[in-house]
Amino acid sequence: MKIKCCKNQKAGGELKEVVNFLKVISEENRLRILCILKKQEMCVCEIWQYLDSPQNLTSHHLKVLKDFGLISSRRDGLKIFYKLNKDISKKHLKLLNKFI
Repeated sequence: MKIKCCKNQKAGGELKEVVNFLKVISEENRLRILCILKKQEMCVCEIWQYLDSPQNLTSHHLKVLKDFGLISSRRDGLKIFYKLNKDISKKHLKLLNKFI
């Protein structure tokens, strides 16, 4: 039996990408944010209330998720609205599925 998931260069790069994805979503509030944004676009002023967490900490988690590409944002006046980037999420879940 040959095991391909960890032997070649491509698999090694994919493995690192999956590890980074898991690090990002392993924080409870970030996973909650993804769940919230799965339903609809929201601004931080709405999201933080669902988390029972300060707005500045919620903003930090949103930045981490955005930097990783799992969410995107748009400005409308003074508010910034966030939404789930479904294509990137599906890409990472598909990659994770290669290893488990």
